[in-house]
Amino acid sequence: MARGKKYANALAKIDRSKRYDFEEAVKLALENAYAKFDESVDVAVVLGVDPRHADQMVRGSVVLPHGTGKTQRVAVFAKGDKAKEAEAAGADYVGAEDLVKKVQEGWLDFDKAVATPDMMPLVGRIGKILGPRGLMPSAKTGTVTWDVAKAVKEIKSGKVDFKVDRAGVVHAPVGKVSFGPQKILENLAAFFDAIIKAKPSGAKGQYIKNITLSTTMGPGIKIDPAAVKDLLEKYGRD
Repeated sequence: MARGKKYANALAKIDRSKRYDFEEAVKLALENAYAKFDESVDVAVVLGVDPRHADQMVRGSVVLPHGTGKTQRVAVFAKGDKAKEAEAAGADYVGAEDLVKKVQEGWLDFDKAVATPDMMPLVGRIGKILGPRGLMPSAKTGTVTWDVAKAVKEIKSGKVDFKVDRAGVVHAPVGKVSFGPQKILENLAAFFDAIIKAKPSGAKGQYIKNITLSTTMGPGIKIDPAAVKDLLEKYGRD
């Protein structure tokens, strides 16, 4: 893919043979962000797992202390009192059969979905629509729950779901350029704490193999996996 002069200038400031610590990488990423919009800051982590084996699947969620910088639109599949709880918690769309019908007709104007357990047989009808888009509610990520109010509030406050892909890589947003270094580093610490806690029993050898940080338009910056320990000590939550 062709790149412009601004990208080339940003790339020239990065030592491609070096693995930076987190503070250096975040500083470089933010200083070299050149887009006219507020770029997202994203992290990609190569894990020493084989997702083809069930006992090596890495999946979970984390509420970033400073959010992602993006307002999430939440749809909740619930009835009765649970529907009222979801509305009170700030859900953007709440419904049952009517919401399922809208999705079947092509409506997908939301970023996350939550459902009460009794709604799952109904939601299952649109699983082939929601699943490929990463919108299917799941108990593993806390989006199939009776406590819909908590689920909605967590998503609105910056909850990020993560799942290892077929290549053994986990991708996640950790904020915006406008956040500044401190907030990005604290978000990264929360994310890596969750990744470590999600380590599967079947994973052998080195778990975190490679880390790359980038902004929406900027080049990737390699980070030393050994720096995770220092990140958690300095910026992790008590």
